[in-house]
Amino acid sequence: MHDDEIETSAGLMRRLLAGQFPHWAELPIERVVSYGTDHDIYRIGDRLAARLPRIGWASGQAAKEARWLPRLAPQLPLALPVPVAMGKPAEGYPFEWSVCEWLPGENANGTLDDRVQAAVDLAAFIQALRRVDTADAHRRPPGGRGAPLSELDEQVRRSIAQLGTKIDGEAAHRSWEQSLAAPIWSGEPVWLHGDLLPGNLLVVDGHLSAVIDFGGLNVGDPACDLQPAWNLFAADSRTRFRTELRADAATWLRGRGWALYQAVSALAYYWDTNPGMIRQASHALAQVLGDCPTGAE
Repeated sequence: MHDDEIETSAGLMRRLLAGQFPHWAELPIERVVSYGTDHDIYRIGDRLAARLPRIGWASGQAAKEARWLPRLAPQLPLALPVPVAMGKPAEGYPFEWSVCEWLPGENANGTLDDRVQAAVDLAAFIQALRRVDTADAHRRPPGGRGAPLSELDEQVRRSIAQLGTKIDGEAAHRSWEQSLAAPIWSGEPVWLHGDLLPGNLLVVDGHLSAVIDFGGLNVGDPACDLQPAWNLFAADSRTRFRTELRADAATWLRGRGWALYQAVSALAYYWDTNPGMIRQASHALAQVLGDCPTGAE
């Protein structure tokens, strides 16, 4: 999927464990099938999973999650993949990596029994995350999750142009302009997950159980975490999600802008390499473009 991507294998995983965590090295190792884009995941025995970055720009995620997830987990109503060990580069593998608790479940694509209840549960998670103290939070990078939409403008327009006739570019531009024109966030920055895609939400027995992949964890505009309104919910569940989060018109428009940004960026980048991501992004974009503009007023 990427230039300079690192290939991993179960054999490499076992060698890394043998050299750094030998007490786990003889456990069964199984690669987890996923359409994730920046990590390979290996299940280790019944209770653990290792996350190996596959590209340089994801290599800082292990340290970020090791720092923040143990602090956040006790304050949130859904489970988090709390790291239990940090691995170092070795065996020709160049990045830091992590071992975390294995969380059971399937991703949220088509597995929820009640999407309205899921909207309530996910909104409760987002609200709890927003309440966590940001006093010692890391600094958000330019264009990072939670940034003003103006910092994403160039990439959005470039992605739409690159996609050409693969999407309705005129409608995408129109939707983006509406979001870009919304008043910017003037409140204090809050904690946000930043990447609430269906693939990062786990479901057990039809109900949301966990949130994973905190690579986009940042402090900033809370509108960024409204993306599930378009990538997961629709109709009544979308309305309930908005109601639970008390999203005003401007926040809703900015949230729709984040959903559009993520969709067109993924479509432009992964069109030929990641069919699962393309299905997910295509669905989200269709929901964004089909959302009545007056519904955000």
